[in-house]
Amino acid sequence: MTGAETLDVARDAVWTIVVVSSPLMVVGLVVGVVVSLFQALTQIQEQTLVFVPKILAIFVTLVLALPFMADSLYGYMMRISSRIIGG
Repeated sequence: MTGAETLDVARDAVWTIVVVSSPLMVVGLVVGVVVSLFQALTQIQEQTLVFVPKILAIFVTLVLALPFMADSLYGYMMRISSRIIGG
């Protein structure tokens, strides 16, 4: 395997990680901003208030996005397998 092929595999791996993790990260970001805005508007300064809604939202998103995430990881594994078989 040459240097260019190694960089191609690494780039594909990083892109797959970004695609797989992006739904969870976006939901966590949105819920965090909404709860922080709520805290700022009501002047509730409880530090642990943000964790429960964020955990619940990320869990629901994980359950809903799991087929998409599995398909993305399966596609990456097939690409890697074809490179290994192809030599």
